[in-house]
Amino acid sequence: MESNNASGKENGAVKATRRLLPEEREQQIVEKAIEHFTLNGFGGSTRELARQIGVTQPLLYRYFESKEALIERVYDEVFQWRPDWDRQITDRSMPLEQRLYTFYLDYSSVILRKEWIRLFIFAGLTHEGINNKYLSKLRSKVFLPILAEVREAFGIAAPRNAQETEAEIEMIWSLHAAIFYIGVRKWVYGLKVPTDMEAVIRQKVSMFLHGAPAAILAIRAGDL
Repeated sequence: MESNNASGKENGAVKATRRLLPEEREQQIVEKAIEHFTLNGFGGSTRELARQIGVTQPLLYRYFESKEALIERVYDEVFQWRPDWDRQITDRSMPLEQRLYTFYLDYSSVILRKEWIRLFIFAGLTHEGINNKYLSKLRSKVFLPILAEVREAFGIAAPRNAQETEAEIEMIWSLHAAIFYIGVRKWVYGLKVPTDMEAVIRQKVSMFLHGAPAAILAIRAGDL
């Protein structure tokens, strides 16, 4: 019995001290970097970053040639884009309100996390390139398709010029930003937020669809 116990302890010790595979070590660095950047932002030296995430600076550079390279990897890890979002927006077999509700409920489950909100805020202050890349995708894959679906659903003609397009985009920003701000309230200001997120998303989508078509028509008429 003692021999078996000793053997078990020895096997446990071997497992506990097993050298990580390179891909495991890289992923560990990325996860710790996400935690560090979420709490502290993107400032500070690579030496301090390495110390905070528990590796040596040479080891950090072995996996990432620069701090910028690590930040790009963190971006790819946190700001993931689900491929079915495009379909959720444009699937006309469902009513538009249901599509937008489904999309924004799914989208909010991704973006209303601590690391997403705080990293996006920090990136906006110190690494514009990261946010610009994401916002460009947001415009092309969410804002413009949603506006096209609104016009189709309500029989509204396409914008006649860039000015009308930008005016419409401001409207979709009002919906999108309202949902994003829930995360800011929670993870930046430390305020309480609604617990029934489904009801909140449905309310905001409904408010948008009750106001946007009339506002778009007012733009066409030159009243806005």
